[in-house]
Amino acid sequence: MEKEIGKVIHYYDKLGVAVVRLSGSLATGDAIKIKKGESEFTDIVESMQVEHAPVMSAQAGQEVAIKISQKTKEGASVSKVEE
Repeated sequence: MEKEIGKVIHYYDKLGVAVVRLSGSLATGDAIKIKKGESEFTDIVESMQVEHAPVMSAQAGQEVAIKISQKTKEGASVSKVEE
């Protein structure tokens, strides 16, 4: 089951980091799916930062930077994958 928890608002190509504006909560260890058009992939959140400080979790309304394994684009939806 998937629940949308945010949108990618910026992607740093050289760093492989997506900045996500959250509409739901997110924690390290969560599985996420990033989808934009035909492009779709799943990742595990291994680390994230809020304003350059490492955090274990973040809530709706925050903007978090997440290291991801593949390229994405601004506007991609981010969903939490729940089993």
